[in-house]
Amino acid sequence: MATPGANPPPSPEQTRRLALGDAAGPVQRSREFSRAALLSWSWLPAADDEQQAVTEDILLMVSELVTNACLHAPGGPRELRLSWNGTRLRVEVADESPVPPRLRPYADPGRPGGHGLRVVDRLARAWGSVPEGDGKLVWLEVPSPLDRHVRRG
Repeated sequence: MATPGANPPPSPEQTRRLALGDAAGPVQRSREFSRAALLSWSWLPAADDEQQAVTEDILLMVSELVTNACLHAPGGPRELRLSWNGTRLRVEVADESPVPPRLRPYADPGRPGGHGLRVVDRLARAWGSVPEGDGKLVWLEVPSPLDRHVRRG
């Protein structure tokens, strides 16, 4: 029997996958898919402004990773994966380019381009890339904003 106010037992990891391939509108599709996953995992509707900000940040970072694959990988993004284990969310974008992403020197804020990975670097707890097949997998992780509500509950 659970003790009131105690942390719940760890959840098994849940993964959602979205094949992107040659599909039209991969950035918008990825945002909608991610929003639906966050809704199913009770990140939405947000309990407060902080949780709302975290979920908006996640949607922004998903957009940035998918956009980078559209711009820099032949064939664009192959797949979006979201994995939630109860304490952290991992976002992964697979593409066909073996070239790992790199932070560019600070770009002119008044010019487009060169800002996406800086945004990810600031908002994610961790991010990176690993080889996958002939391409790579670019990933990021964020801690759960839900954990804060469980601890306070």
